[in-house]
Amino acid sequence: MSDLIFADSLSRLGTESAFTILARAGALAAQGRDIINLGIGQPDFKTPEHIVEAGIKALRDGYHGYTPANGLPELREAVAADLHRRHGVEVNPDHVVVVPGGKPTMFFAVLMFGQPGVEIMYPNPGFPIYESVIRYSGATPVPIALKEENGFAFSAEEVLGQITDKTRLIIINSPANPTGGVTPKEEIDKLVAGLQAHPHVALMSDEIYSNMLYGGREHVSLLQYPEIRDRLIMLDGWSKTYAMTGWRLGYAVWPDSCVEHVTRLCINDHSCVNAATQYAGIAALTGPQDAVRDMVAAFDQRREVIVRELNSLPGVSCADAGGAFYAFPNITGTGMSSVEAQDRFLDEVGVATVAGTSFGAWGEGYVRFSYANSTENILEAIRRIRGIL
Repeated sequence: MSDLIFADSLSRLGTESAFTILARAGALAAQGRDIINLGIGQPDFKTPEHIVEAGIKALRDGYHGYTPANGLPELREAVAADLHRRHGVEVNPDHVVVVPGGKPTMFFAVLMFGQPGVEIMYPNPGFPIYESVIRYSGATPVPIALKEENGFAFSAEEVLGQITDKTRLIIINSPANPTGGVTPKEEIDKLVAGLQAHPHVALMSDEIYSNMLYGGREHVSLLQYPEIRDRLIMLDGWSKTYAMTGWRLGYAVWPDSCVEHVTRLCINDHSCVNAATQYAGIAALTGPQDAVRDMVAAFDQRREVIVRELNSLPGVSCADAGGAFYAFPNITGTGMSSVEAQDRFLDEVGVATVAGTSFGAWGEGYVRFSYANSTENILEAIRRIRGIL
């Protein structure tokens, strides 16, 4: 028996429950159970063929070595061009830092500003890694409550009212995981205007679902506000838009004052992103976007189905999902807690979902359903859950 003494900081590090549910669902499937997975946040589409071919070609052409720590210049230029096309903004490619997925940007941003004695604000319910990394850094996590009555959008007035002289970073996410909520432009306008009184506060905008909005909604990027560009970190990437979750490729646009710091963090952490994946990323941004449009259209159809079907269940109500590929129904009328509902859905009828409390305390009374699955499977999953309720 060893006498290893681990760092206290490890006890503050959380996890992402969707992967735990994925493992449980996989174990049940291995036992012969018929499992429908509406838990994991992963497109059920394949990476478009021209992107796959670009990655294969890069390998065959001998791109096997290290790349710059902040990403290939050609890729960073493609990112800047894509942001101009989509958001109408000018971005200096030197401010783009390419990383292996979305999480490194979150980690680096929190490590850059988080330490004991400071506060970092984050959405709750929200992506669980936000709170996990804040606690790991030693900073105090301050939740931004996202409420169903507000369409799971943040209230700028409430956010601004929580800022103190200890606040160092505010994290926002729209379209949002796990709620599918989209914060309207009016609230973002108010937040940006109010932040002028707090020049010491940095902002990280997680816009990984920026291509996935429904019902005529349009994405508002924080990059479109020049008055905060000198303290804005904008996170985006390829995982969701191009069904490239396993390729591990993301990026952020950093303010000039942060670029050197984040580049050193990259060098210390992962050296660089693998070369072939970056060439695939170039093909994704510069090639045809038909597959993206087709995927989003399919998600929109499934969204309508799952919201309608969830609202037909006894004790369940589901607000319209404005973006991403998640529904976040209120299950308080069933008499079950979030975890109880999650466990019963999986253990009794083989439907994997994720308890709302996996995304923070404000998620109690809700369960996240991913509709990154076929309409046929969604309908069958709801039929099974109806049998419990």
